[in-house]
Amino acid sequence: YVKSGVKPDRLIAGGHQERTRRGGTTNVPAVVGLAAALEKALNNLDKNARHIAAMRDRFVEAVERRIPHVIYNGDRIRRTPANANFSFEYVEGESILMRLDLEGIACSSGSACSSGSLDPSHVLLAIGLPEEKAHGSIRFTFGKDTTQEDVDYTVEKLVAIIENLRAMSPLFAEIKGGQKYV
Repeated sequence: YVKSGVKPDRLIAGGHQERTRRGGTTNVPAVVGLAAALEKALNNLDKNARHIAAMRDRFVEAVERRIPHVIYNGDRIRRTPANANFSFEYVEGESILMRLDLEGIACSSGSACSSGSLDPSHVLLAIGLPEEKAHGSIRFTFGKDTTQEDVDYTVEKLVAIIENLRAMSPLFAEIKGGQKYV
């Protein structure tokens, strides 16, 4: 409502909506849908965060227990529940990523803000990770629909992929004294 005689400035030059005071038409169903989605998300926020953190912790524990020469990147206390980032020494992150993709597992190497780039994550470099270890990093994320079966499947595939890639790695053979990784 506008008081008679008051001539407000236009917010956005545009069409004839609202007597040419603003352009565009509000998508009312989308606004209502967004409000409902936000309400639902807020109502389940704590429950979802606990579940997501439990899936992440299950994953982190299994990876560290089953895969040697792995570095967990990040703070173990102050962290998002939905993220686990590892550097797998003696293998390239892109190779791991392609193999995981072939197994139907979606994750990422590098940083989220430079997806599509082969540059290592600037965040990992900033926390002091050497470039060669940052290149072997993979970021796994978890959501409210992630199950224990999803986590276990990913760990099984990841263990096999890392073993296979390290068996081909001259760097790893050098570390193991020329022995094959088993």
